[in-house]
Amino acid sequence: MSLQKKIEEVRISFRAALDSLTSDEKDIEGVRSKFLGRKGELADLFSQLATANSEEKPILGKLLNQLKNECSVSFEEKVRSFKKPEGYSMSPGEDYTLPGLHFPVGSLHPLQQILDEIKDVFKSIGFSIAYGPEIDDDFHNFQALNMPRHHPARDMQDTFFIDKNIVLRTHTSNVQIHLMENNNPPLRYIVPGRVYRNEAISFKSYCLFHQVEGLYVDKNVSFSEMKGTLEYFVKRLFGTDVKIRFRPSYFPFTEPSAEVDIWNEERDQWMEILGCGSVDPAVFENVGYDPEIWQGYAFGMGVERIAMLKYKIADIRQFYQNDVRFLSQF
Repeated sequence: MSLQKKIEEVRISFRAALDSLTSDEKDIEGVRSKFLGRKGELADLFSQLATANSEEKPILGKLLNQLKNECSVSFEEKVRSFKKPEGYSMSPGEDYTLPGLHFPVGSLHPLQQILDEIKDVFKSIGFSIAYGPEIDDDFHNFQALNMPRHHPARDMQDTFFIDKNIVLRTHTSNVQIHLMENNNPPLRYIVPGRVYRNEAISFKSYCLFHQVEGLYVDKNVSFSEMKGTLEYFVKRLFGTDVKIRFRPSYFPFTEPSAEVDIWNEERDQWMEILGCGSVDPAVFENVGYDPEIWQGYAFGMGVERIAMLKYKIADIRQFYQNDVRFLSQF
């Protein structure tokens, strides 16, 4: 048998002995003597190394040194595991059958929980998920969405400018432009992500928040099809008894446009949860789609707004204060 095979056999034999090693002193000393002693198996292998030819000696010597180091370290770690910690004393009153202490584990942030619910609903009806840049150029964030420079619609979104042409996106709608530029229709996507607006921080507004954009482009897409999709979504999220209404609204990149409200029993009033509409033909022209062939609808919702309504939270700032007393409720 070659020396290399013997080295592997000793490694296997040592591991087996280590696995069955107990804390008994005689047992420990027996394994030490058999493998690491002066007349042990490792010492025998080193003595056989002297008879190997000069070409094999460096390779075999390296393998033997690796085995010796592996055995020494593993043996010492095993022996240390048998020793009781300093100051350890076993009280006769200790009951080791009692369950261990409960250490609380973390949980998903409430915004992430709501976001996961939203994604699950839309994935179940055929929407894919896409992500896009949070820092984008003026064209994708405004111009391609029917908001040319100096258009009054830009006043609806107070903007953080990096320079005159680069902004922190004010909505996830910028991604629908990227999607249409890079993909041929039909398209069916939702786009979750963070957005930024230069607004005063209060109980109902924050300088950053989360949106989910939706985009569906195909032939013969109707406004009523969008209504059915959004009604299904709202009832999945808030329950089948929720009251919903669509009311006319304005968005630069959809025509006609609407906002969706749900009835809030506690406040005894309608609460807006999302905006939507048929994609404006001018937006299709901006990305090279023929509006005579393709139609579509888009929608966008604020994740914080939905979470506040579902969990009955009055102040948006609570989502960002990292107060464990608040987060532990979810």
